[in-house]
Amino acid sequence: MSLRPRTLPAGFIAPCLPTSATQPPSGSEWLIEIKHDGFRVIARKQGNLIRLYSRPGNDLTHRFPRIVEALSRLRARSCILDGEAVSCGPDGIASFDRIRYRRYDGDVFMWAFDLIEFNGDDLRRTPLAVRKVTLERMLANARLGLRFNEHLDEEDGPLVFEHACKLGLEGIVSKRRRDSPYNSGRSPYCITVTARTQMRRQ
Repeated sequence: MSLRPRTLPAGFIAPCLPTSATQPPSGSEWLIEIKHDGFRVIARKQGNLIRLYSRPGNDLTHRFPRIVEALSRLRARSCILDGEAVSCGPDGIASFDRIRYRRYDGDVFMWAFDLIEFNGDDLRRTPLAVRKVTLERMLANARLGLRFNEHLDEEDGPLVFEHACKLGLEGIVSKRRRDSPYNSGRSPYCITVTARTQMRRQ
């Protein structure tokens, strides 16, 4: 007997996933973001309705009240954000164990790094650089549950990755700034390198 495929919730958009690499790209066409160690979240606001979805589409709304409260306070009529829900230790660095074992759910906030929809406009074909600017403006006065994940315009990806590892961060994500649409699934426009990848090579 075949199993019926799971029905995804209405309004859920599967996230754009990075392609893993052993070395980050370099060049002015790339921007670099810090990769945080947490749960990938697609956050949706439609009027007064707030929903948080995991990477495969599971409902996480009840788990992270701080993110929900910040979303509800945004002035946008509607929006869909892509980001990482994290819980940071005393050193200010995201710790996956803190979020996995659910002892700090009330403190979890979201690093938002992409904007999929805004006030009814589908932005998935809008250049990444424009999406990032719009997202930053939207979150300028957001509550602490939502924070804009800033990027670097540094052309030397390997150097940025080296510094990220020295700081104890998970890694970096490099994205093509101009011709990078938002596509669900693996994307060649989004490259990630993590400290764990480097450790496996050694």
